[in-house]
Amino acid sequence: MADITELSELYGNWNYPTSVRFGVGKIGELTDVCRQLNVNSPLLVTDKGLASLPLITDILQQLSDANFNPVVFCEVKPNPTGSNIADGVKCYHQGNHDGVIAIGGGSGLDAGKAIALMVGQDRSIWDFEDVGDNWLRVNEQGIAPIIAIPTTSGTGSEVGRASVIVDEQQHNKKLIFHPKMLPEVVIGDPALTVGLPAHITAATGIDAFVHNLEAYCAPGYHPMADGIALEGMRLIKNWLPTAFNDGTNLTARSHMMVASTMGATAFQKGLGGVHALAHPLGANFDAHHGLLNAILLPYVLNANRAHIEVKIAEVAYHLRLDDPTFDGFMHWLADFSQQLNIPQNLGDIGISAEKHQMIGEQAVLDPCASGNPVALSAAQYASIFVKAVEGNFS
Repeated sequence: MADITELSELYGNWNYPTSVRFGVGKIGELTDVCRQLNVNSPLLVTDKGLASLPLITDILQQLSDANFNPVVFCEVKPNPTGSNIADGVKCYHQGNHDGVIAIGGGSGLDAGKAIALMVGQDRSIWDFEDVGDNWLRVNEQGIAPIIAIPTTSGTGSEVGRASVIVDEQQHNKKLIFHPKMLPEVVIGDPALTVGLPAHITAATGIDAFVHNLEAYCAPGYHPMADGIALEGMRLIKNWLPTAFNDGTNLTARSHMMVASTMGATAFQKGLGGVHALAHPLGANFDAHHGLLNAILLPYVLNANRAHIEVKIAEVAYHLRLDDPTFDGFMHWLADFSQQLNIPQNLGDIGISAEKHQMIGEQAVLDPCASGNPVALSAAQYASIFVKAVEGNFS
């Protein structure tokens, strides 16, 4: 573990894209944040795995000692569902809560934000899907204050304005969006990620890399997002292997947490085909989102090659690869994934190609598909999926 003096520069209070209190030990400022937002009876939203850990016990103790009245809601699946959100809203109202503290990886953060949105609405959550101007239907005054506390370094959901929620009836994931779903305050304490298992560190870390890379390759003019994405990828290249091999290294954990936040900041520009495929796969196979992204990435890059070759060469140059070309980048990516024990194909994690046509049809309709460098058809997405199942890189 790094000496605390080595971490003296890895602290800050930022306001981009929202207020971020970052640094080891910042979790101790949670009561100050609650007072700042006039939250006296917070609902802590997390998943069952985290709910039983000392982290949550310590947070509850901190809040209780300061005369707050916290309650934990942890009925959240790894891929949160509409039913999970409805149950959370019911818990919020039953406890007369006045704010949400969302704690965890993508599942806890997305569920917490969606619950905070829905506590003051009289429409179905699906009426706020990120399509057209649906977000204008939201009663903004009904959105509860949100404090976000990430415990992984991958999704970046702590600085996102949307939640990815599974529609159990349609068997797909939907993006629920409103600008005020962006948490008012983020507490980014890298020490909270120290206990993350190596395989989750790897999957979430590559997820953050995909966010940065897809944002960089997304069409459109957004130099700020591009700059953030490049630096996010550099941090991940340099520090993810260390975090993977030594989970107690707080310097590595700090850089990875920042890189995750950077990825979600950058992807306001857009995402792409990796996420367009990962969303229906997660909904239909209940697989880990970050791991899906990690496995799918090289297959989607190959499909996009003609449209991103220059962009990927720019990335390779910024990463200081020995061979700053598309092929050089792909060889590095394969080696990088191997270092992190990422499976080579979807078949290795028990996913078959039987539903390839349906997955292709759902992928082309996913909102992230619009950010892909080239418009892919349902048949092309289905083909990429089959290749990813079989491990066919051609």
